[in-house]
Amino acid sequence: MKALEARGLAKTYAAAGGNDPLQALSDVSLELGAGEFVSLVGPSGCGKSTLLRILAGLVAPSAGVVFLDGEQPEVLLGRVGYMPQDDLLMAWRTTLDNVTVGLELAGVSRADARVQARAELARFGLEGFERHWPRALSGGMRQRAALLRTFLAGRNVLLLDEPLGALDALTREEMREWLLEVWEADRKTILLVTHDVEEAVFLSDRVYVMSGRPGRVRATVDVPLRRPRAQELTTAPEFIALEQAVRAPLREARAGLV
Repeated sequence: MKALEARGLAKTYAAAGGNDPLQALSDVSLELGAGEFVSLVGPSGCGKSTLLRILAGLVAPSAGVVFLDGEQPEVLLGRVGYMPQDDLLMAWRTTLDNVTVGLELAGVSRADARVQARAELARFGLEGFERHWPRALSGGMRQRAALLRTFLAGRNVLLLDEPLGALDALTREEMREWLLEVWEADRKTILLVTHDVEEAVFLSDRVYVMSGRPGRVRATVDVPLRRPRAQELTTAPEFIALEQAVRAPLREARAGLV
């Protein structure tokens, strides 16, 4: 069953200050089956983040429709989990109080939200840091907290916009394996935006490659690699071949070819 499907999405921003209208997306279609991990890669400025904001219900498309579980909802906002590029942790709230924000906004009492969050702290590598302020957390721990906040919101479909992008290379590798462990345990449906081709192939069941602006789906690459996956897999010939299958249309997109 398709947990999330986009058909013919387009987005054009109105002209401002005498400029021409900006067409960010054109005829974008993609789908995610229930429990799939799918990645989206493309050149900078091709509309990846705009696409996620449309799917999250934060931005209205100029054309096209979005389906959840085979139905077109009247209102998308609040129906899927969304984690933007910045962790957006509140400096005046502790780790525990940051990760419970989504639950509290959904009407869960603060006490019950804390009970739910405490049950997940160890799995998200945050046990013992409940009372720490965001400034005392490492980059990786801040991202874990932001991801836990997103997971606790209770949505089956999660949209993650470059969640590992600000991390150093070693921490990023560790977080990839950890993110897969969490996903394999929960089997949420995840759409991940990333600039890292290796990351996209390592994590995903399928990778969509977007063109330059206006963004459209240029190629779709299935990733039939065995699971569970470990970092050592990235040196295997079949992995490298899949990387090249993603990089080829990405290079063309960056060169401005259509």
